[in-house]
Amino acid sequence: MKNIRPLLDNVIVKREEEQKTSAGGIVLPGSGSEKPNQGIVISVGPGALNKDGSVREVNVQKGQKVIFGKYADSNSITVDGEELLIISEKDIYAVVED
Repeated sequence: MKNIRPLLDNVIVKREEEQKTSAGGIVLPGSGSEKPNQGIVISVGPGALNKDGSVREVNVQKGQKVIFGKYADSNSITVDGEELLIISEKDIYAVVED
């Protein structure tokens, strides 16, 4: 995959596809009714500029699993056949910790 570096407090996220398991243990692909709102951070921008010109770093890191807003897919792009999302840090609600 090409290296993509987001600007300011933007984050590149690869959406995780939702898999459901039937009662018999068979893995079923997502139903397609709603896209999942979780993904893995691929790349992080340097941070937002404060009023005094200093940079406030982004609070997520590459490789973390995050939960983001329902409408974050409005900024989707396709790179090397993969759908990626470019979302602002403020649209990330939580980091999933194992």
